[in-house]
Amino acid sequence: MAFFISKTLHVLNWVHKPYDINTTLNGKPGVGIPIFLQTGANALDTAKGIKEKMAELKERFPKGMDFEIPYDTSNFVKASMKEVFKTLGEAMLLVVLVVFLFLQNWRATLIPIIAVPISLIGTFAGLYLFGFSINTLTLFAMVLSIGIVVDDAIVVLENIERLMAEEKLSPIKAAIKSMEQVAAAVVAIVLVLCAVFVPVAFMGGIAGELYRQFAVTVAIAVVISGVVALTLTPALCAIILNPKSIHSKFFDRFNSGFSRLTHFYIKVVNSTLRHRFIGGIVFVGIVISSVFLFKFTPTSFIPSEDQGYVITAVMLPDGATISRTSKTTEAVRSAIATDPASTFQFAVNGYDLIGGGNKSNSATMFVRLKDWAERKSSASDIVKKLFGIGMMQPDGLAIAFNPPSIRGLGNSGSMEMYIQSRSDTNPLRLFAAVNLFIEALNKEPRLTGINTFFRPTVPQLFVEVDEAKAMSLGIPISSIYETLQSTMGSLYVNDFNKSGRTYRVQLQAEAPYRMKPDDLGKVYVRSNTGAMVPLSAVSSVNSILGAEQLERFNGLLSAKVLAGGAPGVSSGDTIKLVEKIAKESLPEGYQMAWTGQAYQEKRTGSAALFAFGFAIIMVFLILAAQFETWALPLAVIMAVPFALTGALIAVMIRGMPNDIYFQIGLMRHVNRWEPESLVA
Repeated sequence: MAFFISKTLHVLNWVHKPYDINTTLNGKPGVGIPIFLQTGANALDTAKGIKEKMAELKERFPKGMDFEIPYDTSNFVKASMKEVFKTLGEAMLLVVLVVFLFLQNWRATLIPIIAVPISLIGTFAGLYLFGFSINTLTLFAMVLSIGIVVDDAIVVLENIERLMAEEKLSPIKAAIKSMEQVAAAVVAIVLVLCAVFVPVAFMGGIAGELYRQFAVTVAIAVVISGVVALTLTPALCAIILNPKSIHSKFFDRFNSGFSRLTHFYIKVVNSTLRHRFIGGIVFVGIVISSVFLFKFTPTSFIPSEDQGYVITAVMLPDGATISRTSKTTEAVRSAIATDPASTFQFAVNGYDLIGGGNKSNSATMFVRLKDWAERKSSASDIVKKLFGIGMMQPDGLAIAFNPPSIRGLGNSGSMEMYIQSRSDTNPLRLFAAVNLFIEALNKEPRLTGINTFFRPTVPQLFVEVDEAKAMSLGIPISSIYETLQSTMGSLYVNDFNKSGRTYRVQLQAEAPYRMKPDDLGKVYVRSNTGAMVPLSAVSSVNSILGAEQLERFNGLLSAKVLAGGAPGVSSGDTIKLVEKIAKESLPEGYQMAWTGQAYQEKRTGSAALFAFGFAIIMVFLILAAQFETWALPLAVIMAVPFALTGALIAVMIRGMPNDIYFQIGLMRHVNRWEPESLVA
């Protein structure tokens, strides 16, 4: 979240105004105040508290002063939570309809409907005990857990209804006998589902944290649903079920159609059993297909999202002044302000978000968009428009990008990497290697958004002090540098209090007296004899080219490079492509290292596949121990390739990548086959 305080009246003030940075909101000057959450803080409660406090403080603002909140990440959190709760409600409704369609009895439908809220409430309590928050991932897990919670209750309910229909037992006796028959299966289902998700919770890194949020939620829901299925469900069946239920003609037609489908399925299974060799070949083909699809499905880490704002980086030629940068930024701002989807444009002139630090030839602008329901353009559309605006600027350029999906994984939504110099500390040679690399990247049509903010050719003035001459004139060397700092630079003196406020005293020459190298002759330094000597007598000023900022990554001199995949190219394919180009184009002694989201994606690598394989082994061992046989667990595990192949085919048809969310859904989808195999 960021505040912006602006004045509409001219008020004299004692506050030192830095000349190397300035901020504007919608083209009007003011002061930006960024606020960040502490670890473990609640984003929504914090945002609400800040807004209430600012409304209270506004009453004591001077006349003509106001505040705006142009950058508030809690809006995206609220919108995401709203959508997830909406999905949760839709899932509940669909579950009720499906359960009623197959159970065909409102009394029977009522039992799993009662079981679901109890299990979900218990899951919230479990999350609280384990120290987890209610976020997008935990709510996503809740949505998928509804099916698991219902299944456990339906296993018990269906068997009770079967006993009542076939053996003409009363609801109470049917419930007792049913628990003798399916209790072991329900326990096995709970253990199998926990075996799939619990190992995932121990994965490390960012991916492990995302998996952990989902895995713990599902595991808690599974355990509670198992307890409910073994205790509350049979009791409800004994109380609510009525053996004299009447089915409508609609259900008779549905049952007839479903019966024909069931008979067709049984025929296919019998045919497969009679032709075992052909069935074996088909199974091997499914396994090979799943491996092939898994290998060639495009990979990604976390998909880019419309978070309600985009970031723009403005770049001018080396040595450009802050006033010149402000004019270009204002041109970009005024152009995007005409877009109906834009509501606030918060510009920080003199700040380089991507490279870090204050630079007079750089600026960063946050473009806040209207609420998702109030606009037709997406964040990606605004990014494209800003790119077009930025390329038309006569005095510089501007690039735009979505913010990273997870705050802290880089400064932009693009791929971020460093070119490292292993054998040389000369910035100019590193710059030449970076230019070769970028030139090679630009030749690849599958890459876009290629840029670097590394500039080692910034015009600079180098003040060289003739220390020998200064000593011969009796001038202390320290006095020379103190004088340079307090006049040409800026020197902190002390603080003073006035009207109950504390102000800082900064010593600095007025701007007209430090504009040219010749101005050094107007500054004097005192010698030991008391004589005043001009600084120009003991120093010289030379024009040089140098780096405004140098970065070290892993201890090596480095330059950051941005790149991204063209539309239709996944981040995994982009990583492979960039690594290949780096290997071919970088000179000896230089290497590439990923950072931000790309680094996390590389680090995750096959960790998900390893966790998935470990979960399958755990399922096999648990079932073997419970049923004291190797055949049943093997039959259950053999259902996994079918689920995996179906999921991968669906993803490829939709053109979606194999990312974190797909892997989470895949685990949920695959473990759904295992309990069904157990019940069968």
